[in-house]
Amino acid sequence: MTSPTDTGISPFRQFLPDLSLPRFTTMKTQNAHEYAKAFMEGGQPPWIHGLWKHWLELFREPFKGVTSDGRVRDGLFKLEDEGVEIEAIVTAANKVVSLLTPEQKKKTIYHLDAPEWRTWSNPEFLLSDKGIRLDEPDVSAELRAATMAVLQASLSPEGYDKAVAAMRINGFLGELVGSPAVMNEFSYNFVLFGSNGPSTTAPWGFSFYGHHLCLNAFFYKNQMVLSPWFTGAEPNLIDDGPYKGARILTVEEATGLELMQSLAPDVQARAQIYRQMRDPAMPHGRWNHDDQRHLCGAYRDNRVVPYEGVVVSELPEAAQALVTKIVDAFLSYLPASVRAKRLAQVQQFYSETYFCWIGEFGDADPFYYRIQSPVIIVEFDHHSGVFLNNAEPAKFHIHTLLRTPNGGDYGMALRALIPGREQGFLWEGERH
Repeated sequence: MTSPTDTGISPFRQFLPDLSLPRFTTMKTQNAHEYAKAFMEGGQPPWIHGLWKHWLELFREPFKGVTSDGRVRDGLFKLEDEGVEIEAIVTAANKVVSLLTPEQKKKTIYHLDAPEWRTWSNPEFLLSDKGIRLDEPDVSAELRAATMAVLQASLSPEGYDKAVAAMRINGFLGELVGSPAVMNEFSYNFVLFGSNGPSTTAPWGFSFYGHHLCLNAFFYKNQMVLSPWFTGAEPNLIDDGPYKGARILTVEEATGLELMQSLAPDVQARAQIYRQMRDPAMPHGRWNHDDQRHLCGAYRDNRVVPYEGVVVSELPEAAQALVTKIVDAFLSYLPASVRAKRLAQVQQFYSETYFCWIGEFGDADPFYYRIQSPVIIVEFDHHSGVFLNNAEPAKFHIHTLLRTPNGGDYGMALRALIPGREQGFLWEGERH
């Protein structure tokens, strides 16, 4: 359901932008490719352009994985049967392959170890044009439906509904700013990894990415890794049109606040690493215009993120239960059997799991929080406007993400354990 103010007007409505500004009049005339080309060649807006240039530098680094201190901790992940219904997923993915034209196949199917795994991003700019884009004229209705069927087969029912809602909210934003050719319900790219195609016995995976929804899935037999992923919304609800009432990220938001408010004052003080959302005490680089407070977004595959805040195992049992509820919500994309195993794994590390907070924690306050351990990182952040014009963070613009640190992203840690791949992971460009 929507969350209107006392006046009956959704909170974000007071921040609708002036669509007569050049930014929007120009955007309205462009398709996704023209829009991206103008951005890459023109350098506007400069803050995103500078970030993109930095991303390209980060991409040149060989994959290592997110760590807390720059050192990858081994032995955290193992090959096991997680009960994934791989036959149904492979059948759905092979349906997509059968519908691809020869030209589409060249753009869509990559080697398992291709560096393109790492070129997803969450802004609306089509910065990495690979795979099929579901809103393109050369993607038939049948192919689009088949691609969505891969998501449906791979994710839990509630996870699939969440992904679809994020896509619909993106379409709603595109309509709000008069640029549906750039942002719409299907402005998302789909890419397959694994030269021999989807398989029930060999490793493979897919990437599905676009504005505010990026999913990276790796499969090996009955095992699955869905990491990294990014999910956001601006606004986080639809208050008009055929999908009115759609809203996402409510559990992550409400439970995070409930956890912080439940802590004793001295524990709150230790968890709250910065009082202000853009705090003068933050070191250079701790905040940027696009990522704002979150640390592990696009291209941050090797970031060093020191532990901060309070240790979860030292919290009262009721607070630990709220941490578990938050983590479970972040794991909701996963099929039930995988989700249960992953949650149990996370709980085993509560003595090494940290919870930290940025901002105040009154009912109306925007905030950031992170839960971090050797086997998971989740981040939640309220943002200022990108398309809406709220200068300060607001609860109707949310970014969330999940990483598997210590080499776990993209199933990398598991790849080295697969028989025949014991030498570990190599990028194609490193095979010299």
